[in-house]
Amino acid sequence: MARGKGADGEAVAPIIIKKVKKRGHGHHGGSWKVAFADFATAMMAFFLLLWLMGSTTEEQKGAISEYFNNPSAVPGTSTAPSPTSVQGPGGASTSMIQVGGGMELHTASDTQDAPPAMDDDDDDAEKRAEEIDRERLAALMNQLKEAIDAREALAKFKDQILLDITPEGVRIQIIDHERRSMFPLGSSRLEEFTAKILYELADIIKTVPNRISISGHTDIKPYVANNYSNWELSADRANAARRALIVGGLPETKVGRVVGLASSVLLDSAVPDSPVNRRISIIVMNRRTEEAILHENGTLLAVQPDGASTPASGASSEEAPADDAGGSTAAPIAAAVVSPVR
Repeated sequence: MARGKGADGEAVAPIIIKKVKKRGHGHHGGSWKVAFADFATAMMAFFLLLWLMGSTTEEQKGAISEYFNNPSAVPGTSTAPSPTSVQGPGGASTSMIQVGGGMELHTASDTQDAPPAMDDDDDDAEKRAEEIDRERLAALMNQLKEAIDAREALAKFKDQILLDITPEGVRIQIIDHERRSMFPLGSSRLEEFTAKILYELADIIKTVPNRISISGHTDIKPYVANNYSNWELSADRANAARRALIVGGLPETKVGRVVGLASSVLLDSAVPDSPVNRRISIIVMNRRTEEAILHENGTLLAVQPDGASTPASGASSEEAPADDAGGSTAAPIAAAVVSPVR
């Protein structure tokens, strides 16, 4: 390389110009991003685990630990042998994990013979409902007694109205009197005074939510007619009473049962042809009786309290008979007859 000379003739060092060409960096790949994402996910899971462990109780931690030691529905070994070599002998069960954790599952298994905890609450609620029902019917009984004395339409015929409590509920019986019958002889047409009594009773009965049962009864004297007997007569009279109650303001939906029993259930069994056996019986039913009827089980054996006996129907011989030999109406069969209350 030739050396140049300066103005004074001296040699000058050569000037070297180095040109550097800039080039872009090569591609390094994105594998670091995947690694970073895995790390971030692991850290998030780790801190989530720390948060969960910090918010659980010692009992829950014990349940979690127990589950991982024995992932089965019962304490001890797994519920089923391992189906594959991956799980190994005595490995985890292939059944679905039940929600609740190991401790809760063991508790349920160990006490499977015990009734569920809700049963106690259900029993208490049922007892309370029955107690409220008894109080309501007792109040109705008092109201009926007061009305019989206070209302003219009832007071005039108080000797023909019997009140008592049966296993089915509050029973109201309207009986025949020897000088005054509820129906014309052999007829299902209500006498005017009988209709007025039923109107007054409907006004009182409709104040409670309980449904009613109406039954007709006759004495033992046969009703002589073609294809018509005391059974048909008692049923027709019970239905006539139903219609009068509805006219008196009783909602039709509150009638749960209407039956004719002829002379099968006598009020005075000692005197089968007594006028008191001809009667209309209205029962304001309790909850047990309503449920029995809904399940097509109207027998009082189904609604009687445990240990209750079924004495023979007693008579209320205080009542005076009536002049209709054909029949009468009354309420469903009562398992026990309590002394009538006027």
